[in-house]
Amino acid sequence: MHALTRPLSWPYGPARTSPTIWVLALLPLTLLWDATGLDMAIMQAIGTPQGFPLQDTWLLSQVLHNGLRHAMTGVWLALLAWVLWPGLQIPRRERLTVVVLCTLSLLAVNLVKNASLTSCPWDLRAFGGSATWVSHWAWGVADGGPGRCFPGGHASSGFAFVAVCLPWLDAPVGATRRRATGQRWLALAMGVGLIAGVVQTLRGAHFPSHTLWTLLICASVSLGGWRMVRPWLETRNTPKPTPTPPATAPQPLPDASEGVWTALRPLLVPMVAMLAVLWLSRLGGYFGPT
Repeated sequence: MHALTRPLSWPYGPARTSPTIWVLALLPLTLLWDATGLDMAIMQAIGTPQGFPLQDTWLLSQVLHNGLRHAMTGVWLALLAWVLWPGLQIPRRERLTVVVLCTLSLLAVNLVKNASLTSCPWDLRAFGGSATWVSHWAWGVADGGPGRCFPGGHASSGFAFVAVCLPWLDAPVGATRRRATGQRWLALAMGVGLIAGVVQTLRGAHFPSHTLWTLLICASVSLGGWRMVRPWLETRNTPKPTPTPPATAPQPLPDASEGVWTALRPLLVPMVAMLAVLWLSRLGGYFGPT
């Protein structure tokens, strides 16, 4: 084989880079952005001492903020239907894990956001507000504003669904799947999250670093949770011999109520988690204005 056509042989290969590498690369990128101090420079280029001209524009406020938020709520409900749908290539255990991780990603962003003392750019004095700028690294230091603005809640509308790609990009041992499918899901989640983050930056709701930290939190929760349960997922891929019942043994009729309970039981955990998210939203979290 010609040298130029030989496949690369580094541990992961050009098309099989581990998701762990991506997350580990994202952390120094986020820290580097924080160190540059570009957050304020970008916001000053967008805003004025009277505020942000694009804050209440119909496209950004009604379509790409409120509309996108409602659309992604519908995507989360569609994932619940995906868990119940029979006869799919992805085992139900993995589908349930994906939904739980998406929900936990939303919850993690909410928990940090509700504990944060960092106010939004449109609350700062430089843009007509009452708060003074304080770095989000200054833990426990209030800036005189309402706070609860770090990281970006709206960006989690997309980034929380990074977990959807994992059954293909980090498949359990013994599962053979097309990585291209996972790459498309990853690109979609990243695209929606980036659009949501840019929208909120243009409106004056979030610094660019808030979007990066939202991505890092969601990616860490998704990959960390997936790796924790992979041994449980892999046991599902190991076929077990099933004893053949005697030919003369009567086959009991299935109990309809038991079948309904079996189908609905996997939804209990994500439903409880989502209820927690909704409860946190009453305190100004994911379904709030930012």
